[in-house]
Amino acid sequence: MSIRYARQEALWGDKGQQKLADSHVAVIGAGGLGSPALLYLAGAGVGRISLFDDDLVSPSNLHRQVIHTTASIGTAKTESAAAAVRALNPEVELICHGRLESATALEQLRGCDVVLDGTDNFDARYLCSWAAHSLGIPHIWASILGFDAQMSVFWSGKGPVYEDVFPTAPAPGEVPSCSQAGVLGPIVGTVGSAMALEALKIITGVGTPLIGTLGYFEALSGTWEYIPIRPTGAQPTQPADAPEVREIPAHAPLIDVRTDTERARAAIPHSTHLPLDRILAGENPDIGQGDAAVIYCASGIRSAQAVHALRGRGYERVVSLRGGINAWLEQHGMP
Repeated sequence: MSIRYARQEALWGDKGQQKLADSHVAVIGAGGLGSPALLYLAGAGVGRISLFDDDLVSPSNLHRQVIHTTASIGTAKTESAAAAVRALNPEVELICHGRLESATALEQLRGCDVVLDGTDNFDARYLCSWAAHSLGIPHIWASILGFDAQMSVFWSGKGPVYEDVFPTAPAPGEVPSCSQAGVLGPIVGTVGSAMALEALKIITGVGTPLIGTLGYFEALSGTWEYIPIRPTGAQPTQPADAPEVREIPAHAPLIDVRTDTERARAAIPHSTHLPLDRILAGENPDIGQGDAAVIYCASGIRSAQAVHALRGRGYERVVSLRGGINAWLEQHGMP
């Protein structure tokens, strides 16, 4: 019995611990949910972890994304998370990737025992669902909004899939982001830890995974409610990648869809201004329909709405700046 794992081997024995050592878990996102999940999976002795994220650590992450530190601001989240995992348990093999993309997801996730979905947007969640369904592996999912959270284990062929609960994605702007609705660190810590627990249960065969059940956590009362869910026959389909970028390509036209008041306070240099209400009313930007252009707002919600509207009018190469000017200012400072 290894001293490192002695307290948990007392629960599931040498065989359970060997199952963990032989396992391969994919964690999509090194943010609020991924942070505690990564630490607990590594601490438990999961043999191999594939981590997907293409974001950089910013100051606004640190109150909840506890795997990162002040010293890691500006570095890749995968790099920061990898350093923390290796410091905690050098026995774990950590494989870092950028963003999980539709064209390569199956190849990169093939051979994984579990996919843990710590993403924060619907495009990525549907991609995780499709990939897990295609590969026949369990998909541990959670989502946070304000003081509430939801979590379940989806497993095609053994229980519901994500599309059984959420058949279609909401339109851009219908669901607020964390920057709009707010998020508390202990909530994502609670739920991210619970996601890691589900992964350990599935790998070791101990306990009953949360398959066919949606756990609803209400932080203000400190209670969990469990809601039965059933397969409806939904079939996940391969989604397109989200029409967004984290960095502004050189020489790309840049369009600000915020209000006049917001733009007067701060703007990304060399951007033009076309407020969202004018785009939704039918006005088009002064770019060719074949030209790639980046649209930004404060946090990425309104720019996603603008992209949706413009793509419907033939502007197929417009993309949204993920995180908007708020994320840009955190990385680059005031213009």
